[in-house]
Amino acid sequence: MTTGSIEPQRRPFGSGKPVSLFTLGTMRALQSPGQLQAVVEAAIAAGINHLETAPAYGPSQRYVGQAIRRLGLRPEQLVITSKVLPGQSLVSAQDELRRSLEQLGLDRLDNLAVHGINRPQHLDWALQGPGQELLSWALDEGLVDQVGFSSHGSHALIAAAIRSGRFSFASLHLHLFDPGRLPLAEEALAKGLGVMAISPADKGGRLFDPPELLRQACAPLDPLPLAYRFLLARGISTLTLGAAEPAELHWAGLTGGPLSELEQAALERLHQQQQQRLGPEACGQCRACLPCPQQVPIPELLRLRNLAVGHGMESFAKERYGLIGQAGHWFEEINAAACLECGDCLPRCPHHLAIPELLADTHQRLASPPRRRLWG
Repeated sequence: MTTGSIEPQRRPFGSGKPVSLFTLGTMRALQSPGQLQAVVEAAIAAGINHLETAPAYGPSQRYVGQAIRRLGLRPEQLVITSKVLPGQSLVSAQDELRRSLEQLGLDRLDNLAVHGINRPQHLDWALQGPGQELLSWALDEGLVDQVGFSSHGSHALIAAAIRSGRFSFASLHLHLFDPGRLPLAEEALAKGLGVMAISPADKGGRLFDPPELLRQACAPLDPLPLAYRFLLARGISTLTLGAAEPAELHWAGLTGGPLSELEQAALERLHQQQQQRLGPEACGQCRACLPCPQQVPIPELLRLRNLAVGHGMESFAKERYGLIGQAGHWFEEINAAACLECGDCLPRCPHHLAIPELLADTHQRLASPPRRRLWG
C-alpha cells in the first residue's frame, strides 16, 4: 500500500488530469452506500485518484457522489470518469449526462467515455451522428474536460476510433494472457491518448484464483501482480481494480517501471509452459486467418484453447466461451460450432495450423449450457 510518506505515481491521461496507476472501478461495491464509501476511502488512502463509473452500473454514480461528499473529498483530489451509451438521440444523451453530473454532485466531469463502441454504427454515432453533437456540446459547455471511448469491438474498429482524432482516451481489454490489443494501445499512447486496461484480474483470466499449473510457472511470483506489472511496464496509463471491499485494493501499491529479472524469468516460463503443452497446435494470434466466411472469430476462440491447454485455465476458458452469443455486442457472437470446415483460412495461417480441427476441439472442450453473465 502507498503510505503518506510516498508520493503516489501518476501518469498522463490524454489531455486531462494525470491518473494513478490503478483506477477504482465502482461496479462491484454496490450492496450499500456504506460499502462503496469504505472502498473509496481505502482507494484514496492507497494513492488512487481515478474513479470510474457509469449510468449502466446501477446506483454506482449516486453512491460515488455520496461517498465524495461524506468523505469531504475535493475535486482536485479526484479524476472522475463516467460514460454515455451510444445510439441515443441527442436530447436523451444530454439528459443522461446531466443526470450523471447531478448524481455525482459535480458541475464538471473530468472524463466522459462513449460506453461500448463495439459495432461500426456505434462509432458512426460518435463521429457523425447525435453522438458527435453530444460530445461537442459537452466540451463546448464545459461539462466535461475530455472525451474518450471504451470498446469490446474488433481490432479494425478500435483502430478506426483511435485514428479518428475525436477521442483523448481509450478503455480497452489489455491482459497478460490476451496481448493482441497491445499494438493498438501503443498506437493510442503514441498519439497522446490515455489508455485504461479493463479488468486485468477478472476478464484477464480470473487471476485472483489461478489454477495450480499457472501458479507453478509464475512461482515465486503470483500471477495477478505479474499480470499487473506486465501492463504497467508496457506503459499503459492505468489499470482498473474492481474492488468489492477494501482488502481487495492491496495491489494498488505496485509501481511502474521496467520488469525485474525475476519478472522477466516468470514471463519466459509462462511462454515455455504454453509451448510445451500445446506444441505445434499453439495459435500465435497473428490474425492472418481472418476474415472467416462464416464470421467465426478464430483467434479469440483459439486463444481460449491456448489458455485451457497451455496453462490449465480451463475454468476461465469455459466461462468466457459460455458467454459467446449470450451478451449481445459486448462479447463474441459466434462460437466454433459455426465452422463449416471450408478451409478458407488454411493457406493464410503462417503456422500451418489445422484450424477447423482445432476449432472443433475447442468447442468440444469448452462448450457448456449457456448462461448470461456480463457484469458479474
